[in-house]
Amino acid sequence: MESRLLEILVCPLCKGPLHHDRDRQELICRPDHLAYPIRDGIPVMLEDEARDLSATDTGAQ
Repeated sequence: MESRLLEILVCPLCKGPLHHDRDRQELICRPDHLAYPIRDGIPVMLEDEARDLSATDTGAQ
């Protein structure tokens, strides 16, 4: 994922910054505990498509 795009993308719920998990191909919103998938290089920024992270799984550091 291009770093320039990552700089401008924010969580659609809280408008906070996202962390790129390269291994899982997801964008992680730590405050909302959500992981948005990246499919074919395109981030899917829909709440319905986001994976809910448990309290113990905060995504990649």
